[in-house]
Amino acid sequence: MTTKKGQKRLKNIPILHDEVKTKRTVVLTPTAWQNIKDEAQRQHLSASELIEEWGRRLKSLSCNPHL
Repeated sequence: MTTKKGQKRLKNIPILHDEVKTKRTVVLTPTAWQNIKDEAQRQHLSASELIEEWGRRLKSLSCNPHL
């Protein structure tokens, strides 16, 4: 996914997606959080963006379970 480097970030203006992100809270074990951070680093993403991408794939996976 492109980071649109060089594009000025403006409050409440989406850059990577077609909608603005909002703060959410999740409760995870230290092991789960570390695994998320490790995988995000491996993919050169933030933990937030890794979770965002996973969440966006859920609908497409349920529509096409053979992916």
